[in-house]
Parts: sequence; C-alpha cells; structure tokens
Amino acid sequence: MEEVARALSTTVEVARLVSGATSLRSSRLGFTGAPSRAAALIVERAVQLVGVKQLGRVDRSVPDDCSGFVRLAYQKGGIDLVNHGFLNGENAVSAIYRRAQDRGAIHSRRPRPGDLVFFRETYDRNRDGKRNDGMTHIAVVETVELDGTVTFIHRGSKGIARSRMNLLFPRTHRAGQSGPVLNDFLRAAAKGQRAWLTGELFVSFASPTAL
Repeated sequence: MEEVARALSTTVEVARLVSGATSLRSSRLGFTGAPSRAAALIVERAVQLVGVKQLGRVDRSVPDDCSGFVRLAYQKGGIDLVNHGFLNGENAVSAIYRRAQDRGAIHSRRPRPGDLVFFRETYDRNRDGKRNDGMTHIAVVETVELDGTVTFIHRGSKGIARSRMNLLFPRTHRAGQSGPVLNDFLRAAAKGQRAWLTGELFVSFASPTAL
C-alpha cells in the first residue's frame, strides 16, 4: 500500500508540475516534427556508443572528450563539425558553437532527436575557482518526452552515458521525493560551491539540418 501511495503521489506531483507550465512549454519549447534521415543516423551512432568508457577504443581520430563523442555521432550523419577550423584560444565546444551560430543552427525551441545541446561552466576549465569558463560541454539529444524532459547522450566523467534535462523546471532535480528525475547533476559540488543541474547550465540547441 505504501508503494502504491508513493506512486500516486509521484503521478500527482508530475501532473501538477506539467499542467502548471503549459504556457511556458508552448512558448519556450514549441513543437517540431520527426527528425531528418541525418539526425536519425546521428542518434543511432550515439546510442551505439553508450557504455563506452574510452573513445580511443572505438576511434583514435577524435579526442576522448565530449567534443570527440559528438563528432563521431555526427560523422555518421555525414557532418564534420570541425572542418571550419579553430580560432586562437578556442576549445572544440566553442568552435562547434561558433559554427552553429554562423550557419543559423542555434535555437531554443523544443529540440528534435539528433540536435546538439550546449552547456556552459560544467567544470572549472581555467582552474581559478570561478564560474567564468564559457562553453565547456556538448551532447546529442536522444529523445524528448511530452513533459519536456530531454534525454541526451554525452561523454561524461565515466564514459558515454545518458542524462536528463527539463527546461520547464531547470532548478528541479526530481519531481517529489521519489518522482522521476527532471534534471541530472552536471557539475559536481567543489570548494564550497554547490552542485549544478543540467537545466541550470544549458545554453542552447543546434539543429543538424543547418550544420
């Protein structure tokens, strides 16, 4: 009975959260159609890589980091994300973001599977103890639920894995005490600073159709 009660409580909590944000969901995320053939191939490759601990065991032509992962996934869709080159002092994530900006691929609508998702300040890149590191992480959208929860695939600290993000509730980790996770933690707590959620560090999406 206690398990049933908790399940009902979770259902009510999620329903409350979603129904309370109907207008926000419509205006911020919008709605889009099915992904393109290239996007489907990108997601297929990303899914195949889930569980891989080191990219070097799969392909040594890319770095073993988040940018290397998305490059491998996008290569399956016929897209080279870095053939435009790098600027001085630019990391791979910011270079890909610049490419997406230049080609009009950046958006904040409801994403489609295969879209890129960019994050900032996911770690202390310059090691000065401050959140001033700019664009530091990138991932590939796998699925988007009706409640707005995005599941994306990325190269994290433990290898290629899935994480969740819900931009309707960017500062909420879980819906209720035992409800579904809306936003996973992306930046760990360190040196007196709290941990940060995916929705809090989100920057934008980018569509592969323009890349």
